[in-house]
Amino acid sequence: MKIFRKIHLWLSVPFGIIIALVCFSGAMLIFEPEITRSVRHDVYYVADPNHKPLPMSTLLETAQASLEDSVEITGVTVFSDPERTYQVNLSKPRRASLFIDQYSGKITGRYERLGFFSTMFGLHRWLLDSANPHGDGPKVGKLVVGISVLVFVIALITGVVLWVPRARKKFKQSITISRSKLWKSLHVAGGMYVVIFVLAMALTGLTWLFPWYRSAFYAVCGVENTPRQIASAASESKGGGREGREGREGREGREGRHGRGEGRSEGRSEGNGERHHSPFGQWQSVYDQLHQRYPDAPQITVQKEAASVTLSTYGNPRAADQFSFDRRSGELTAGETYANAAPTDKVRGWIYAVHTGAFGGIVTRILWLLAALLGTSLPLTGYYIWIRRLYLKHHSAKA
Repeated sequence: MKIFRKIHLWLSVPFGIIIALVCFSGAMLIFEPEITRSVRHDVYYVADPNHKPLPMSTLLETAQASLEDSVEITGVTVFSDPERTYQVNLSKPRRASLFIDQYSGKITGRYERLGFFSTMFGLHRWLLDSANPHGDGPKVGKLVVGISVLVFVIALITGVVLWVPRARKKFKQSITISRSKLWKSLHVAGGMYVVIFVLAMALTGLTWLFPWYRSAFYAVCGVENTPRQIASAASESKGGGREGREGREGREGREGRHGRGEGRSEGRSEGNGERHHSPFGQWQSVYDQLHQRYPDAPQITVQKEAASVTLSTYGNPRAADQFSFDRRSGELTAGETYANAAPTDKVRGWIYAVHTGAFGGIVTRILWLLAALLGTSLPLTGYYIWIRRLYLKHHSAKA
């Protein structure tokens, strides 16, 4: 047991503070969506939902008119809550979107991560390292986080190994949080209460930190780590490659658009008698077809020649049925259910669900929040026990 005690101590001491920061920042991110929607209620919710939504093509043409020439609309997400604004996804910058009141056509705002959560995310993933986390070159902060999480996994496992003999002798004491020995019992008993949850967070979180670990993790799950399988239309709408080059030229020429101010509504005739069509003309039809098939879907997203329906019947919150459609007629031409999706994509979705606690809804997310906060305390209570032991040993030697 001495070797495990030394491993537990001397790996934890240098990385304890970083582990605490990673756990705390992760806990702060669990309810970010709900808090953001509450703080920016006027952006995410409509003022008066007691009307019929405007046609999707009208809304998207209004949104497109407000954008820079280099920015395109790549998709729109409609939520089951009639009071939620439509989310209009943009080609750039990364993960950009704006929100529009579907009843009035008013743009309510753009997606902006609240400053607090932006800081927490940067702290959680790369310790606020100023290097571009998505670019090339070394990312020291991300590497330090990765090493710290690996150390945390080892510390948790060795902690369990050290706890087992104690539990055999005094089981009740080993799982009781005592007021008289609060810090020690929080570290020992508290650690045992959350070890499974925190290990799940750490083991899934490592897939974002080390490519070699990600490949090994997927292999253990019995699948190959391949790029995300998404609809071609969705990938083409990112603003790069062939669609990105043709987006404002070839496509507008094919659909009869001659400038941003023209062709804003499908079937509208100009003075010269030429008929113009909105590039979003069939999106409403596609949405209506899918909404009829999936009346209880939490959200439906329509993109260029592709659409997805998020499901509410799976533990994976990213589970979705995928469809493609003819952009001229709006007819659904093909579909792939989540049950038949690529195994890699399923594993990827479950990794996210387990890491964030989202697989069981509000209950598991609350459990994950409490576990992450208690996980934050483990290095701190460990420091207290270690420093107190050194203090008592020092005074005992003097005596």
